[in-house]
Amino acid sequence: MTEILKKYQKADSLLRSSNISEAYTLLKEIEPECDKKDTLYNSILWYYVVATSELEKQNRTNEKFEKSLQFGLEALALIEKGKPYFDEKFASREFWMQKNIIVSYFGLGQVDKAQKHKEILYKAYNDKKLPNGLDKYFNFNYFKWQDKNVWGYEWFEKLPVNRASQSFSKIVYYVYNTNPDGTDKDQLYRLHVLMFHKFDNSIKFDYVLTKQLEKATNEVSGTLYAYTYNENIDYEKLQSNIKEVLKGNYEPDTKSIKKKKWYAQTVFIQSVFKTDRKYLPMKRLHDREIEEVVPVCIRSRQRLLTHINAIQGRCGGMFLRQVFTFCSKNWSAGE
Repeated sequence: MTEILKKYQKADSLLRSSNISEAYTLLKEIEPECDKKDTLYNSILWYYVVATSELEKQNRTNEKFEKSLQFGLEALALIEKGKPYFDEKFASREFWMQKNIIVSYFGLGQVDKAQKHKEILYKAYNDKKLPNGLDKYFNFNYFKWQDKNVWGYEWFEKLPVNRASQSFSKIVYYVYNTNPDGTDKDQLYRLHVLMFHKFDNSIKFDYVLTKQLEKATNEVSGTLYAYTYNENIDYEKLQSNIKEVLKGNYEPDTKSIKKKKWYAQTVFIQSVFKTDRKYLPMKRLHDREIEEVVPVCIRSRQRLLTHINAIQGRCGGMFLRQVFTFCSKNWSAGE
């Protein structure tokens, strides 16, 4: 029995007993020493990839991003080396490792270095080469916040040209509480970088941060107008904003945010009323009348837009007049 075979068998035993680090050390040692034409080489390389990938994962999920980046880059090189020896499923590991490397760079605050790896994923998406589970979105950010796990996911789909065509989130952060071992337990809430349905060029942002509750209690939910983004998202700004929201800081500049919020809502309602000019100008209504109808619109702008004809037919012009007057009134109050 050769020395390489003995070390391989020991490494195999270590892997089976979950002693990943020692197995990795042995496999790293014997891989370059083994003849690549020897059938044993395939097994050594396979387990070397497995061990390196597992160490990458362990370090990444524990926020040891310098180490996870080191193992991730090493695993990526090994996967490339293994492509001639294994099947397409093995080769697809490349894209999962690209994703993991992006997470490590974001964790280190080196967003610019993550860009080239994102470009590889986007190209593979456009070429329809991504494996199932990675073909629509990818995890790009992960960190722990107090007793919570926070996962950031980005969708490959581009910002729709027709803003009225759908509801669209480019990025979603999922916030979980944790089990005693630090793994995810329950999803508490999501933070969506949500497309804003703007209908006027005077609105200078494309996305707004929105908080949607799942199992969380005693939490604020809704649209957070303090945090808006252009189509070309500033990721450093986004990461900072997410942490502010986790702290509970929803409106750091209340006056300016109130103005932005009501202006955006007013512009939206104005765009709706352009479909029928006979409803303009509007008359003021009593606050009690306004408050009875406005939540339907303010909390469901997309529903109002999508079903505008049905709403007109069911509720008549008075409903729309009330909504518009409410928004105009509050915009004036916010100035």
